[in-house]
Amino acid sequence: QVKLVESGGGLVQTGGSLRLSCAASGGTFVNYAMGWFRQTPGKEREFVASMSRGGGDTYYTDSAKGRFTISRDNAKNTVYLQMNSLKPEDTAVYYCSARISVGRSMYYSSIYDYDHWGQGTQVTVSS
Repeated sequence: QVKLVESGGGLVQTGGSLRLSCAASGGTFVNYAMGWFRQTPGKEREFVASMSRGGGDTYYTDSAKGRFTISRDNAKNTVYLQMNSLKPEDTAVYYCSARISVGRSMYYSSIYDYDHWGQGTQVTVSS
């Protein structure tokens, strides 16, 4: 059973940057496709970015394209989300997710695709 712990959230001004980290333990990290989602009060959790277990394939929601970058360091069992040019509408709790992936190049964008979740980290972008 993999455990995920996010860090790196905080308060930042519009246009600023943050890098979120998600440390995985208890599983074989290279077997997992990874994702980032976010959620605001009263709304459903929404997809932000995902990466295949091989690391060569990524997918982003339209609002994240060109501003956010997902990456992974298999030696550190960690996945990252670099967020640049942040906007107030990016304010949310950000969650890391993982699932076993048979396909090296497969990535997933639905909350129902993932079996494991972190506790979330708050990102607040002030205007």
